[in-house]
Amino acid sequence: MKNLLLLCTSIVLSTTIYAQPKTTSQLPTVKRDTIVYNTNPVTVIANRQATLNLDVPLAVTIIPQEQLRNNRGYGLDEALSLVPGALVQSRTGNHDVRVLIRGFGARGAGQRSNAGTSRGVRFYIDGIPETEPDGRTAFDLIDISGASSIEVVRSNASTLWGNASGGVINISTVPTEDYAFTRIQNTMGSFGYQKQTIQAYSPIQNGKVFATINNTNFDGWRAHSGSTLFQANAGVQTTISNNTRLGIYLVGASNLFRIPGPLTQSQFDSAATQAQTGSGYDLINRDERRYNRLGRIGTTIEHTINSIHSVSATGFLQSKFLERSERNTFRDFNRYHTGGNVVYRAAFSLSENLHNNFMAGVDEQYQDGAILFYKLTNGQRGDSLRSNKREGANNFGAFAQNEITINNNLSIQLGARYDNISYYNEDYAAGGNRTTKSEDRVYNRVTPKAAINYKVKPGLSIYANLGGGVEVPAGNEVDPANSNGDDKTHLVSTLLNKPITSTTMEVGAKHFILFDNPGFLQSFQYDVAVYSITSQNDLIPYQSGAFYLQAASTSRKGLEASFIAQLPEGISVMASATFSSNTYNNYTLDSLFTKSSFDSNLVGKSASYAGNKLPGVPNMFATVRLRYVPTFFTYMFLEAEMRNVGEYFADDANKVTVASYNIMDVTLGCDYPLFDNLHIRAVARMNNLTDAKYISSAWLNPDLVSGKPAFIEPGLPRNSSIQLGINYIY
Repeated sequence: MKNLLLLCTSIVLSTTIYAQPKTTSQLPTVKRDTIVYNTNPVTVIANRQATLNLDVPLAVTIIPQEQLRNNRGYGLDEALSLVPGALVQSRTGNHDVRVLIRGFGARGAGQRSNAGTSRGVRFYIDGIPETEPDGRTAFDLIDISGASSIEVVRSNASTLWGNASGGVINISTVPTEDYAFTRIQNTMGSFGYQKQTIQAYSPIQNGKVFATINNTNFDGWRAHSGSTLFQANAGVQTTISNNTRLGIYLVGASNLFRIPGPLTQSQFDSAATQAQTGSGYDLINRDERRYNRLGRIGTTIEHTINSIHSVSATGFLQSKFLERSERNTFRDFNRYHTGGNVVYRAAFSLSENLHNNFMAGVDEQYQDGAILFYKLTNGQRGDSLRSNKREGANNFGAFAQNEITINNNLSIQLGARYDNISYYNEDYAAGGNRTTKSEDRVYNRVTPKAAINYKVKPGLSIYANLGGGVEVPAGNEVDPANSNGDDKTHLVSTLLNKPITSTTMEVGAKHFILFDNPGFLQSFQYDVAVYSITSQNDLIPYQSGAFYLQAASTSRKGLEASFIAQLPEGISVMASATFSSNTYNNYTLDSLFTKSSFDSNLVGKSASYAGNKLPGVPNMFATVRLRYVPTFFTYMFLEAEMRNVGEYFADDANKVTVASYNIMDVTLGCDYPLFDNLHIRAVARMNNLTDAKYISSAWLNPDLVSGKPAFIEPGLPRNSSIQLGINYIY
């Protein structure tokens, strides 16, 4: 930590070295909170290169920094509330969230090896993968308050990115300002919430340097739900020659959070603040928790060979130390994660009105390490070593895509990708070196894609795409815990031998209108997409993630829409809505797996769920945000946001219903230039203004506690936060 503080201090000092003295007239104009964002932002992840959003034949949402700075800054649920198709639900009010895009990722909720992780969606930080080779993503390194933007690809992106049926999320931490600054911020809130942030940035000769440090503490509002999170992020981007640009990025975190577990309906009704202490869930005495310490160094390089050819490459190395107290066992993980990619691009003209853009590349990720299982004694690691396992995974992908543009308004894309994902699992005798079991798995798949984008006029484009998706069962999902002492574990393990595949058909439109003679509207932009997805071998959790099964076929159909409207007198409206139908086409559950069903009529019998709704996915959710910036004092703003999530089921049998809910938040803020180069910032926020009692997340196909399903993770009651900060401009 001392080294990180020294690094941050050196960056602050460097701003004095490289920044030239400024008179008042030369000081930069700092963008105040306003809804006038970049009307056609540049995407990076969507097409694996810098591309205007209107030119991308995919459903893409970009959240600018202006929308990220006004929250508590703890979880992704705060940042992505206005993204259509994306449902992000906080599990206990801290960093641990459940991320769904078009229903993918729903299974990442449960007790067994699911806390603090996501499935089905790939995550990147500054273009470096945060998702592990098997598809799991932990959120330890993801910092919201220090992000400069978040790019969300809602379309199936497997052809370019591989193991990602639900899309891709890229968090950019590189500041975009053209002036040096230092920001110091402190946030205080309900239930002992405290967050301190320092951020420094400076343009340097031929580049830029930056760093952010966060320290967050949260007592938690439920019993046994406290958390602490320390994050540090630093980087430098520089042009090392006329044709070559280099980036180096350092990031690290220490994250400790405790797990209160799910409640039954009667427990939730009586006291939502309690932790689960029913049969098999003595979470408090076991001190059920996760303690993750990890760091990564990554580098990117871009080289322009000539006017046609260019190449880019990324490499990273990550070390992880993970401790878990789970299910009466203490687990000690020691892992390393490494990888990178190389991408070749060729852009040339075939004629005056015909242009070609070719891209091909390879991705490689490898993770390996040991897991030591100890007896748990009073919530701590005991002396008895129960097991010693090796868990490794390799993810290799090769892709190619060609795009032809006609008359600068019609583009056609064709592409394909090959993925090979391998698992290496070995079980050693406790205290010895002899391998007692070795089980390796290999998943491979070729994924095609075709897309078309047409610019109807400046500011308006329509698109369509047809593509495949691929995802594989995560490492813990193919190695389930044998908690029942029967043949179930072995059978499940042998069944999960197929990748999850999908076919997506999508059409959409993106439009921005800036009115020359504004009346009721000054500007209006919208994004609408309609999709149909058919999936094979969808993965379903049982007994709160004790084991997983693959459904034969599922169907997802939906409509996503969002808009931003700028009205007179400083009033703006932002809204998003998602309407979908998510069902099983064909799925029969074997009688072996109905043993623990809470429907007594199913015990010992097979069950067909064809036509049932997918668990964990609501048919409708929407957000509306109103914003007011007084014309007589433009340094102040007032926001009100309403979120609605419709009801859904927590089980395949559609017997356990998760009730719908409405949540309202209100924010009042001010960013005022106290002096020429010193700005002060104050933001007061009230979340869940009406103090609604609601279910923020649900465990799917849950365990029974006292004969009742334990599936409810209660949402935060009314809570407030106050953010105070200063911004010094050099």
